[in-house]
Amino acid sequence: MNYKKIVKFINRTLAASAMLLAVSALSACSDDDDTPVIPDTDVNKYGVFVVCEGNYGASNSSLTWANMEENSYLNEIFYKANDVTLGSQAQSMTTHDDDGWVVVSDSHVIFKIDLDTYKEEGRIVGLTKPRYMHFVSDTKAYVTLMNSNQIAVVNPESYSITGYIDIPDLYGAGDAAMMVQDGNYVYVNCWSYQNKIIRIDTTTDKVDASLEVGVQPKEMVMDRNKNLWVVTDGGGWEQNPAGFETPAIVKVNTSSFTIDKKFELTMYANVGSIAINGEGDRIYYTCNDIYSMSINDNALPAEPIIEADPENAYRYYGLGVDPTTGLVYVADAKDFTQNGEVKVYDNNGNLKKKFDTGICPRFFCWYYKK
Repeated sequence: MNYKKIVKFINRTLAASAMLLAVSALSACSDDDDTPVIPDTDVNKYGVFVVCEGNYGASNSSLTWANMEENSYLNEIFYKANDVTLGSQAQSMTTHDDDGWVVVSDSHVIFKIDLDTYKEEGRIVGLTKPRYMHFVSDTKAYVTLMNSNQIAVVNPESYSITGYIDIPDLYGAGDAAMMVQDGNYVYVNCWSYQNKIIRIDTTTDKVDASLEVGVQPKEMVMDRNKNLWVVTDGGGWEQNPAGFETPAIVKVNTSSFTIDKKFELTMYANVGSIAINGEGDRIYYTCNDIYSMSINDNALPAEPIIEADPENAYRYYGLGVDPTTGLVYVADAKDFTQNGEVKVYDNNGNLKKKFDTGICPRFFCWYYKK
């Protein structure tokens, strides 16, 4: 059974208790009672926001802030500052200037928050299942959408949808995901039931090229040489209409927009997360265990730096690397029903620290303000 089906199975079988979990999460939002607590403003702050999905069908997504300078963390920061939850299935977060943008897929909303007070400053609505947001300029951003053959173009200053970019030749409903930019081009991996990366010309807001990289390219990063590193999950199950093959790490040369290298991973493994260090010369990926390799390597590493839980390899739900320290952050969803935690390791796999999060932590967003 593939990772996606396992998560759906867990969520569906626990649907009857989802609302109780949501109520419990809300009642635990402050230490003493349900009165929102607005965090103190940090003049100097460096750390990471952890986006926690919550349970499927329950409005218990949350946001954790971990301050690396003070070695402290605070859960439920959006609720504590605004007296409302994020909603259902928070997907990702990005920062632009001193604002954060939290994308909540099943609630069809993107919240703009002040990164000092965590107070909501505005929201973008009218999008169907938004996934990731990428700023092209102060007045233009792209938003990928689940189960859609389009990418939305929005004006963040007016919180308005200004247009859509059509994605050609996708299977079924389509599913664009992450975005990275180099110059005038934004690259987007198309994941569920898809097999390609597309390239968008930001001067025209149109797709001008596509590249087949393998079945279900799930996540990607860009290295210091402007090459893309893409992890494909291979489809995950034999009946996948998009195909079924061995998962892989694929290196894409963006200058020629061709595949430079392809490294096969392990069939049926928990594959999907990929991250890169601040120098852009070392990638990290999940294949049950967590591995690290140089962007110049010609073969996959033989040994992991962090071993998975032998009883539940799927609990490692997200992966990130601190761009300043190089420490490796692992989002541990545990059993996908209780609060999770983040474990922080050095490059030798030594556990340095850990901190609690909300339910199903999955996405890291780094922030540094002087």
